[in-house]
Amino acid sequence: MSETNLREFGEVAATERFTLQNSAMLKVKLDGDEIQALLGSMVAYQGEVRFEHKSEGLGRFFKKAMTGEGVQLMACSGSGDLFLAQDKRKIMVIELDSERMTVNGDNILAFEPGIEWDIRKVEGAGRLAGGLFNVVLEGTGKVAVTSAGEPVLLDTNTPTFADPDSAIAWSGEVRTSVKSDVSFKTFLGKGSGESFQIAFDGLGWVLIQPSEGAVIPPHSHGNQS
Repeated sequence: MSETNLREFGEVAATERFTLQNSAMLKVKLDGDEIQALLGSMVAYQGEVRFEHKSEGLGRFFKKAMTGEGVQLMACSGSGDLFLAQDKRKIMVIELDSERMTVNGDNILAFEPGIEWDIRKVEGAGRLAGGLFNVVLEGTGKVAVTSAGEPVLLDTNTPTFADPDSAIAWSGEVRTSVKSDVSFKTFLGKGSGESFQIAFDGLGWVLIQPSEGAVIPPHSHGNQS
């Protein structure tokens, strides 16, 4: 195969710190600075790049232990080009300007210096458990998030409801609460009882991916007479 045949896969020149190479790969240009990336998301790098497992800090570690939710990050620093990806998912780059957004921890790929993060409970969740804790990002800089398929951006001016595993991210102005009901998931192996949705309300947006997480296979509780 000649090089001519491969030109369509050529590297995209970096114009900013975050540059999409294609729909599923992000190039990060490092120049002595440090960015945070999802642990294990590095697929290649050029130059002198260093990686360090980022400590979450006592407060975030405690929240993760109590909730079972969180995100494992690595600090990437040095000089060179770093290439990131996650399971062939589609990547979107969102820019924050002294703003706040909430992201499902499973959908974070990387974020620039100047962005602070914390684990927080979805408002209105009460004592409900399972998938109702997410990661809040706040500050100025770019955030790269992933989607299992082509996402849709919904305006939350109209009350909007989404499966907790389908909501990738939402803007800081949006108010959240929890709605519960018995759904067909109970009968299709998607759940084991009552189903919960996140409700979004207020001026803002929510990004929805075309996936509801892994299907729970049917199971039995032993032989029954």
